Amino acid sequence: MWRLALRTLKFRRTSFVATFLAMFLGAAIVIGCGGLMETGVRMAAAPQRLREAPVVVTGEQTYDSGALTERHRIDARLAGEVARVHGVRAAVPDVSFPATVLKDGKPLTEKSASYGHGWASARLTPYTLAAGKTPVTGGEAVLDAGLARRAGARPGSSVDIVVRGTVHRFRVSGIAEQRGDHNPDAAVFLTDDRARDLAGGRIDSVAVLPAPGTSAAAVADAVRAEVGDRAEVLTGERRGLAELPGTLSSRRTVVILSAVFGSSVVLIVMFGVASTLGLSLQQRAREMALLRAVGSTPKQLRRMILTETAVLSVASVLLALAPGYAIGRLLFKVLTSSGVVAPAIVYHAGPVPMAVGAAVTVLAAAGATRFAGRRAARTEPVAALAESAAGTRWFSLPRLLLALFFLANGIGLAIATATVMEDGPTLASTAGPASVLFCVGLALLAPGLTKALVALLRPPVRALSGLSGQLALRNAATAHVRMAGAVAPIVLLIGIATGTLYMQSTEDHVSRTSYDRNILADYVLDSSTGGFAPGVVATVRATPGVAAASEFVTSRGFVDRPGGPADADLRGVSAEGVRQSLDLPVVAGSLDGLRGDTVALSEKKAREYGVRVGDRLPLHLGDGTALRPTVVALYTDNPKQQYLTLPAATLAPHTGDGLPHQILVRAASGAGTEVHDRLAALAARVPGTELDDSSSLAGRNNQIQQILVSANYTIVAMIVGYAAITVVNTLVSVTRKRRAEFGLQRLTGATRAQVIGMLTVEGVLIGVVATVLGTLASATTIVPYSLVKSGSYLPSGSPGIYLAIVGGSLLLVFGATLLPSWRGMRSPAVDTVKAA
Repeated sequence: MWRLALRTLKFRRTSFVATFLAMFLGAAIVIGCGGLMETGVRMAAAPQRLREAPVVVTGEQTYDSGALTERHRIDARLAGEVARVHGVRAAVPDVSFPATVLKDGKPLTEKSASYGHGWASARLTPYTLAAGKTPVTGGEAVLDAGLARRAGARPGSSVDIVVRGTVHRFRVSGIAEQRGDHNPDAAVFLTDDRARDLAGGRIDSVAVLPAPGTSAAAVADAVRAEVGDRAEVLTGERRGLAELPGTLSSRRTVVILSAVFGSSVVLIVMFGVASTLGLSLQQRAREMALLRAVGSTPKQLRRMILTETAVLSVASVLLALAPGYAIGRLLFKVLTSSGVVAPAIVYHAGPVPMAVGAAVTVLAAAGATRFAGRRAARTEPVAALAESAAGTRWFSLPRLLLALFFLANGIGLAIATATVMEDGPTLASTAGPASVLFCVGLALLAPGLTKALVALLRPPVRALSGLSGQLALRNAATAHVRMAGAVAPIVLLIGIATGTLYMQSTEDHVSRTSYDRNILADYVLDSSTGGFAPGVVATVRATPGVAAASEFVTSRGFVDRPGGPADADLRGVSAEGVRQSLDLPVVAGSLDGLRGDTVALSEKKAREYGVRVGDRLPLHLGDGTALRPTVVALYTDNPKQQYLTLPAATLAPHTGDGLPHQILVRAASGAGTEVHDRLAALAARVPGTELDDSSSLAGRNNQIQQILVSANYTIVAMIVGYAAITVVNTLVSVTRKRRAEFGLQRLTGATRAQVIGMLTVEGVLIGVVATVLGTLASATTIVPYSLVKSGSYLPSGSPGIYLAIVGGSLLLVFGATLLPSWRGMRSPAVDTVKAA
């Protein structure tokens, strides 16, 4: 059977290529999504500035099961305790804070931000002095060579540096150069004491250098025992996380994204491989029947089919390893370029995703072989020959049960999306897979559904298409199983593409409109130097023509509640200007009391957390700091902007830079353009400040909302592309198999034009049936998602999206049927029939 299987492969080149492509591309896509999943789970970052330290002690980057979004600083005294641990040669405290060098009163233009550090940490990169000397007094600084060159600085000259919103003048004591090919942010080095004071008194990390002859692993264990739960000890490729505060918060996004799309890809690939291989086996039903007729046993036939499948599976999986890795890298690059993941995160694609991709492909092929080949192997020879001519049997109890399973799960996810899930980042994790599951269920029932829908379309087709339509309807009636094989992958393509694209367009529209309505300010001042000093907002309020001004800070934290911490979006504002800057209709309490340890929140959030005005709300801020602010106000719920509002002076110190980066400004009525000119003049006096209108805030919010758009579209494009290739494979294979049929039609008097007309009508029937079923499947994603997001059954977005998807599907249908048919009919009809 091995020899027979290998010899017969060359006589079925079309079906062989189609099946091979389905397996190869499927395995590559699954491997790519698996690599993305492994990267998210491991979330490792190569160290940049701290790369000479094999062990790094830093603040805990998680709270309960969630990740902190801001840097969790640690007590400076911890460095002394670590230094006394056995096996530690040195423990170097490290701090990092924005330090913007000015030239002619303006920030230097850099590819990346510049940060200040203590000189003791310079050796960790390592930096060495290229000129001058180390800083000795608090007024001295060492600049890295690139920064010094741009500033035109040299040892002995003076530079202005903005730190925490204040301009400080330093004397340049030296110029430092780094060794190695790494590219950390531009650095300014101060004395250790001055750097710690400017950073707020606490430190970011402790770099641990083991004593000679002591292993890093042993030192790490000893340090962990010493620090306990007061800090986290990082080794290996995870050391870079100490330089990237908040990076772990992106793990959830990456894992959810890869899990949702990965599971969808697995289902689609299994279906694509199974349907393509199943079609190939259906087309060989006559061959199987003849083998049975000449004495082959069912066991021998099953072994031959399994052998062929094994050859294709192994070859496709082996060839898919490298492309799968490349696909994973591509997806990861999309995530890093869109800001979802820091570029320093290391992409990992080890043996696990490779094994998963191989297993999915092999299992899908084996399943298809078992179900599609079993009947041909067991059927009696005479019955098998008759069945191969008719080709109408498709229904079985296992197929029905499997279809009902997928349909029920798809409907269940749709109902859960509409009734159970709240508006949030995990909403898409139930809405998206619903259409995928429903598509697979419909595809399994495609022969019966196709026959029923074709019967409904019979009257208009007869009335509009003449003889070509009559031939197409006769073919559809006698070969509905064959037609269903073409319909199924198009259902998958239309259902998934429509559901996902309209889900994204609805998200974009709702986010954009709700944010626009929430901002009442006319202007916004932006700082590019680490934030505004506390006195700037008062100066803005004193500007003639300004009715109100409010600092604006955003962060993320956790609300502590009995069932476990809940993620919370936080924003900081100034009580003096918040009512004029943001649309927060108060229903209880007053926003004027938003000072000190206080908080305001929406009515819905208050009910969710079980608090009212006067109660204390237990929080953990983005850097892990515990807080119990008093609720001073409740405002009308805006389900698309579910922030907890705190005083900016309370929230800002617990963010990365420690200061607000924006000031919202409301102009007085009738102020005219003069207020803009005055604010522009004020911005020019504060280094690194830009003035823009309030629409820039909405634009930035849209950019945040768009973070995952490119990743979503890339993954959807891969899924749709795979479905499109499956469509083309299926249609081309079916069409080439029908060449003898076309030859007989021509021998009995049909012209080429009539055959092409028949195929055109068949293509229209396939397109209409697939569009109806695919649209129905997409509704399981679109309708519940739109209900939760906007309260409407209809999605937001242009009808052109739907028309483009349907039109593209029809182009695939016609291109994959008419072109091979036209090429096949260039040969004489007699030769075509003989070749069969």
